[in-house]
Amino acid sequence: MHDDRRFASDQVAVQDAAAVAVGLGVDPSRGLAFEEAARRLAERGPNELRAAPPLSAWRRLLAQFHDPLIYLLIGAVVVALAAWIAEGREGLPIDALVIAIIIVLNAALGFAQESKAANAVASLARMTAATSSVLRDGRRSRIPSSELTPGDVLLLEEGDAVGADARLLAAATLRVQEASLTGESEPVLKDAAPLPGPAPLAERTSMVFKGTAIVQGSGRAIVTATGMSTEVGAIATMLDATEEAPTPLQREVARIGRMLTIAVVIIALIVIATVLAVSDVRTADDIVAVLLLGVSLAVAAVPEGLPAILSLVLALGVQRMAARNAVVKHLSSVETLGSATVICSDKTGTLTRSQMTIQRVVTASGDSHVTGVGYAPLGTIGTPDRQALAGPTKAEHIVVLSGGSLAGNAGLQQLPDGTWEIQGDPTEAAFLVAEKKLGIEARRQARFERVAEIPFTSDRKMMSTIERDLEHDGELVVITKGAPDVLIKRCGRVRVGMEVLPFDDARRSQALADVDRLSDEALRTLSVAYRPLACIDQAAAGETLEDDLIFVGTVGMMDPPREEAAAAIAEAHRAGIRVLMITGDHPRTASRIASMLGIAPADAKALTGADLDALDAAGLAAAVRETSIFARVAPVHKLRLVDALQAESNVVAMTGDGVNDAPALKAADIGVAMGVTGTEVTKEAAKMILADDNFATIVEAVREGRGTHRGRAGAAGRAGRRFQDRASRANPRRGR
Repeated sequence: MHDDRRFASDQVAVQDAAAVAVGLGVDPSRGLAFEEAARRLAERGPNELRAAPPLSAWRRLLAQFHDPLIYLLIGAVVVALAAWIAEGREGLPIDALVIAIIIVLNAALGFAQESKAANAVASLARMTAATSSVLRDGRRSRIPSSELTPGDVLLLEEGDAVGADARLLAAATLRVQEASLTGESEPVLKDAAPLPGPAPLAERTSMVFKGTAIVQGSGRAIVTATGMSTEVGAIATMLDATEEAPTPLQREVARIGRMLTIAVVIIALIVIATVLAVSDVRTADDIVAVLLLGVSLAVAAVPEGLPAILSLVLALGVQRMAARNAVVKHLSSVETLGSATVICSDKTGTLTRSQMTIQRVVTASGDSHVTGVGYAPLGTIGTPDRQALAGPTKAEHIVVLSGGSLAGNAGLQQLPDGTWEIQGDPTEAAFLVAEKKLGIEARRQARFERVAEIPFTSDRKMMSTIERDLEHDGELVVITKGAPDVLIKRCGRVRVGMEVLPFDDARRSQALADVDRLSDEALRTLSVAYRPLACIDQAAAGETLEDDLIFVGTVGMMDPPREEAAAAIAEAHRAGIRVLMITGDHPRTASRIASMLGIAPADAKALTGADLDALDAAGLAAAVRETSIFARVAPVHKLRLVDALQAESNVVAMTGDGVNDAPALKAADIGVAMGVTGTEVTKEAAKMILADDNFATIVEAVREGRGTHRGRAGAAGRAGRRFQDRASRANPRRGR
């Protein structure tokens, strides 16, 4: 038996793929034999996540009575019934019946609101790919992903969901969307080469992981871990072990319940002892009468209406929040959100749109700013002073955006509901969106016809297509898009307006300076170049098609922040709530977004997961007090940060949309999941769901929560005053 527990992804990523295959006892060219795969599957078990059994309805109903104040009321019912029986069962036990009805109604109200069971691990299992392509006995087979076993050779193609953790054997332009697992906003380019050393999960480029999606390219990989041994399985284990902390309201109600219990018992004992001391008690009936006096006083002092009042106040808060697109799953979470002192927010998909957008275009004649965010082609492209493009600058921009669109395989389409959807790599799709904003898409599509393609590889760091220019007698032209540092070296000329000039040292230095300027703004950069071809057989004559290119320009793109998020964060700050960014993305990108949103100053430093690993408890406590940006963090780091904040007496709200956010959402005082882009995992682990994925909705919900908090405090205060009044007016002759 081959134990995949020693094939942890951080160790496998630095090993040679051939060595991994030998360790797993498999021939990568043929895959496992069907008999061997069946044997391993029987030994290791199915490739499934362990799911906790769903909580039955009666258990959920019973949980509504798990409250110290309810215990006190149940005790009052028992005492009232005992007194009624001792007094001869005259009439109906009105007090006992009224309190019992209040207890039942309170439980029914809570059960109706919290009827959906939280089962996050089961949701993790549901997100697993249904089927996977594997190589077995040298033949391609499509099998259920649950039947994958260590040693299987996966065949990966665009559109596939990865069925297990696997070490790459080969990759061709393979890009994997890992945002839900790692928080990385951009698809990760994968490479079969071993890593030089240990790396965070988001940087293990020689591995693919269960639950992620192939957005471009193809590859082969050998399965190294399945089921609970995968990275997503580790999150499932962590999620299963994470205990939900009681909310501030639950803690306060428990405190009140204990206080009332102690108070009524002490008062009853004092009254009984005093009466026995000053009265002439001679018979058993006299003793029973004195005991009934003390018991009646205790029952009278119990504020039986308090739980119902609290539930009604919270239920009204739930309804108001629902009207503002905040769906609350637990009644007590309403008041918790109003008590929040810190909001820890994920970046990708929460503060940003998770949609790559070109924001800057720089060419020889000038640069431009692109307005509008996301995949909807709404916005303009103009000069920095908001003037329309014209002359040489516009001519160069047309070539940059058309060329970037041609040198790619993404698609962009409008759905019947008016929204826009992409197919393929989001980075390539960003060119299509910007091209539509400039209004040149139709002309480009009518003018060029693809003849051939030179795919992107991690070694070349560029992609080229050969196009036939139908407006110039079918002339062939090679168009290249790639990393600026690589592409600029291959260029000998530069496009300036409608002219082609030598790419001399001065122009080359300016182009490199433009790239540095965009990079300093935390923008991802890509450059575009081209050149005419006499014929496609130039390569056969020993000429490299991608040399002596004509440089056109560079674009800067990023996953932009939500427009409404900055205003919401400013309002949170005014309300005394601190906002932290906790993301798996790159530190520089995180710092840039945090600065744009007002979370931290432009010069603020982001702490990484590696930095957090080096901190002891005291250092971590200092870090959460002084730092507002945490990047390249793993799920375990998010949990540590939530725990450290709670240890500082903070009430923590945690937002997120990916699998990697789920444990922290469960551990926080209130977890907030994105309803549109969030995975089922986060929705189940969270206590509140944003129906519109809008960070601003959290601030609105906090406002409602604070209003509910005041209403709850008023109800508790009135109940406390009634407690005092009733204790002083208690009359044992009422049959209580």
